[in-house]
Amino acid sequence: MERRFETFSISILELNRYIQRIKKYEMKKFGLKGTHVMCLYYLGRYSEGLCAAELCELCNEDKAAISRSLAQLVEKGVVTCSVPPGKRAYRTVYHLTQSGQELVSAIKARIDEIFSMGGEGLTSRQREDLYAAMDTILANLKRLYKDKGEADV
Repeated sequence: MERRFETFSISILELNRYIQRIKKYEMKKFGLKGTHVMCLYYLGRYSEGLCAAELCELCNEDKAAISRSLAQLVEKGVVTCSVPPGKRAYRTVYHLTQSGQELVSAIKARIDEIFSMGGEGLTSRQREDLYAAMDTILANLKRLYKDKGEADV
């Protein structure tokens, strides 16, 4: 019990490092960066498209990071947008192109494979308990910092 902080902190950090490495490695195959994964993932989930502000919220990223990713994805031809004259690109809705939709299908298939391998040996119940526990811990930590008047972490 006394090693809870150490075990939890190191496990979370290590999981994040592996996730980032996997994203980088897998996206390199498509000539893209690991930072593009979440934008593509959410644009794939929302066929009606999303604006940069919505992507910031969903991806839990700042405006600059999302803007860079979107600009790079537009340049690669996997995402499109139309900026009306006199309007700011930040409010513009982005959509996947046909090649973007095909790319997202391949990414989702690979995510399923990787998560299947990563969760090997877990029962459905253990998986449900794990995600429920993570949601509870996150909600508690958010509440702790909101109660203290701290800015979002």
